[in-house]
Amino acid sequence: QDKGTKMTEFWLISAPGEKTCQQTWEKLHAATTKHNNLSTNSKFNIPDLKVGTLDVLVGLSDELAKLDAFVESVVKKVAQYMADVLEDSKDKVQENLLANGGVLEQQWQAEYKFCSSSLDTVPFLFIFKGVNQIDNDLKARASAYNNLKGNLQNLERKNAGSLLTRSLADIVKKEDFVLDSEYLVTLLVIVPKLNYNDWVKQYETLAEMVVPRSSNVLFEDQDSYLCNVTLFRKAVDDFKHKAREYKFMVRDFQYNEEEMKADKEEMNRLSTDKKKQFGPLVRWLKVNFSEAFIAWIHVKALRVFVESVLRYGLPVNFQAMLLQPNKKTMKKLREVLYDLYKHLDSSAAAIIDATMDIPGLNLSQQEYYPYVYYKIDCNLLEFK
Repeated sequence: QDKGTKMTEFWLISAPGEKTCQQTWEKLHAATTKHNNLSTNSKFNIPDLKVGTLDVLVGLSDELAKLDAFVESVVKKVAQYMADVLEDSKDKVQENLLANGGVLEQQWQAEYKFCSSSLDTVPFLFIFKGVNQIDNDLKARASAYNNLKGNLQNLERKNAGSLLTRSLADIVKKEDFVLDSEYLVTLLVIVPKLNYNDWVKQYETLAEMVVPRSSNVLFEDQDSYLCNVTLFRKAVDDFKHKAREYKFMVRDFQYNEEEMKADKEEMNRLSTDKKKQFGPLVRWLKVNFSEAFIAWIHVKALRVFVESVLRYGLPVNFQAMLLQPNKKTMKKLREVLYDLYKHLDSSAAAIIDATMDIPGLNLSQQEYYPYVYYKIDCNLLEFK
């Protein structure tokens, strides 16, 4: 089906096993594919975890909701920073990340194996610590790289902009100036292009003691020429004053080779540093995006397990399924799911619009449905 109808949103749902869990899966799959493929589905197998008391499960439900929100925020931060660093078109970044993140149900099987874990010792702390570490590392790396980028941008800004303010290190040469003279000094003047003819006619007479034919055009931008002119030091104030009347701006500039060399070296150093850091930073972001994303899917899987046991009771008997809805038929998909599962919940009939919050779930502003439902929103970038 065409890419435009696919969502970057997945629904992770679970329903109780019928005679077998396989039957639950087949029933869902048939119902959603009967009407023009409402969604692309796959089984999402969660190992049997040892279940503690009801109190423990209720506590876990709250803890997992908090952990889910935290891990999601880190996943999004890493993705967003990747977009900032790559300065690339946003959709390309999104593709890059999710291709790197791989298929969701494989992600779940990819790492921390909880098969023999008892639920109250599931490594929450392990997930939290790992993701917290990524969060802290990201702050440190982003701060270092942003500093570098900021300093480089400031220097680049100094090398661009109008002739009145921009750095002249790349423009002027030693031979444009009379240097080391007790009496003579070379000034730099910004002459608007419209007034250039006036400049040529007037500059030698703007003050006494201007050296004849000492002016050349050294550089031009869109609007102005940068010209030099040499005169006696004592005539400078007079010259500046008179020049201003004709809209010729004398720029405050001392030729200093050391300073200009230092500026250039600083620019090269920052530029080289930025290039050096870029590759390793992008690699780090890709690897840690993947790590954080896997942790996030684990938390979702644990939430599905806990909620399914709380809703459907013991012994553990439910099938978790991952649906990727088609954009155009989401409303229809909701209706099909509602018809399939409304019998699970006697109160569901009363809330057909199904937007009631249930205690413990208000943290994630999760909507309530008769089946266990979690949304995995893979649209990870804020479009600014």
